[in-house]
Amino acid sequence: MEAKTKDLWVFIETKEDGSAKKVGLELLNPGRRLADKQGGALVGVIIGCQTDEAVKEAGNYGADKVIVVDGEEYRTYTTDAYANALYHLVEKYEPTTLMIGATPNGRDLGPRISCRLKTGLTADCTALDIDEESGNVAWTRPAFGGNLMATIMCPDHRPQIGTVRPGVFKKPEATGKDAEVIREEFHVPAEQIRTRLLEVIKETAGELVDLEGAEVIVSGGRGVGGPEGFAPLKELADALGGVVGASRAAVDAGWIGHSHQVGQTGKTVGPKLYIACGISGAIQHVAGMSGSDCIVAINKDPEAPIFGIADYGIVGNLNDVLPALTAEVKKLKA
Repeated sequence: MEAKTKDLWVFIETKEDGSAKKVGLELLNPGRRLADKQGGALVGVIIGCQTDEAVKEAGNYGADKVIVVDGEEYRTYTTDAYANALYHLVEKYEPTTLMIGATPNGRDLGPRISCRLKTGLTADCTALDIDEESGNVAWTRPAFGGNLMATIMCPDHRPQIGTVRPGVFKKPEATGKDAEVIREEFHVPAEQIRTRLLEVIKETAGELVDLEGAEVIVSGGRGVGGPEGFAPLKELADALGGVVGASRAAVDAGWIGHSHQVGQTGKTVGPKLYIACGISGAIQHVAGMSGSDCIVAINKDPEAPIFGIADYGIVGNLNDVLPALTAEVKKLKA
């Protein structure tokens, strides 16, 4: 289809209580920049049930307009209901660009909607820009196992669609403004929804960890030496009120679960404090945490690449440094 407007849409997922998930608000940040370059409005798109809080948040974080589809059939995510509703909206309003968070739901919805619209989809993006020559969105994503970055454009079809990793961008500053709200009455008959949620299992294999929402992450790599090497990291993380992360090397070795992995093939994070312990600083890992406000590197190799991006570096043995740090943190808190 051809775009009727130059508007850029951000799909904003909602939580069970009707508030916005963090990734949707994060995408309003690059969305503002790209929408201004395209000469269109920044539009938040919300599908859910009892979504008034998410609508308010979308305006507060910079959306010019918010299009809302609200109904009981959207209380929990199903591919059929959400894809039908989003397809209806895109067909009606014809935006030029659609950004979706690369969450489990977003990774399911993005391909379905792009197929229906017969347009392209760039998945799992970590950077966004506008190509000055063509005016197309330049979507950048890791390729070949994270060994190189590919920039992809969709010149011939609209809308341009991409899913973007959570944690890549920071939420914009709150504006306090209210967006123009457009409420669409669109309901999906029950017989068209072929799946239903039977049970939510909060914990599956191993401990679940919210890396993307954490303000403090203490991460370990090959240098921790083994599974037991994560114990002092956890003690420091607990003292700081943070969580434990890991490099791909540590996860591949089976020392800690995949839910802790930071990097191009794991989670992209941007905490206030990131402490890298025994992590050399391979580009794949750095791409997943370089947006952190403050990076502290601890490594016994003074030539480790991680020191090149760290705000503070400690050259030393983890078994000596971490207990000392933890003791000082506990002393300060006491």
